[in-house]
Amino acid sequence: MIRFHKEGYKIITIALVFSVAAIFLAEKFIPVFWLMKATQVLILVFLIIILQFFRNPKRNTLINEDTIIAPVDGKVVVIEEVEEPEYFKDKRLQVSIFMSPINVHVTRYAMSGVVKYSKYHPGKYLVAWHPKASTDNERTTVVINNKSFGDVLYRQIAGALAKRIVNYAEEGTHVVQGSDAGFIKFGSRVDLFLPLETKLNVGLGDKVKGGIQVIAEK
Repeated sequence: MIRFHKEGYKIITIALVFSVAAIFLAEKFIPVFWLMKATQVLILVFLIIILQFFRNPKRNTLINEDTIIAPVDGKVVVIEEVEEPEYFKDKRLQVSIFMSPINVHVTRYAMSGVVKYSKYHPGKYLVAWHPKASTDNERTTVVINNKSFGDVLYRQIAGALAKRIVNYAEEGTHVVQGSDAGFIKFGSRVDLFLPLETKLNVGLGDKVKGGIQVIAEK
């Protein structure tokens, strides 16, 4: 059975009502048969796109303090040592995962631990793979203290289409690896900032599966 994320309930309901109404109106007011059918098909395609975007497949996470799992589904687009200016203010290993509109957009906690920092930043809507997206776009920054890795930062970044980031991380709370951390609506990216000595299990261009795939370990 297909599961949908709670952040999509309102949009799905509106899309469903609109689609049903539009299909009936097309049948009533478009006299040309092929044009009427084509319109109805386009309406159904629109509804299917909305439904698939907000799908929330169940993921069985094997919890392990010594591993970091992919927080989202998508493609690894950045692996490099960078200066992280907001929280660490020193060099970290950045791993960025880009989500296309057809990917699952649920954000999951990459590791278990205590939330030390959680902040929302309004910003621009540059394409998610733009070099300045990590610092200029609408985003949230979350830092989790993990027993094996110490402090690990992840950043939800809005893309050109995304207009709202949902972040469930609250400072002082304990979170569990693989559980629901939030959602980014309509195209986005997640950056991880790891200790420099972290051993990576992924490379540039790899496609990863959130909540399951181990992307780094001690």
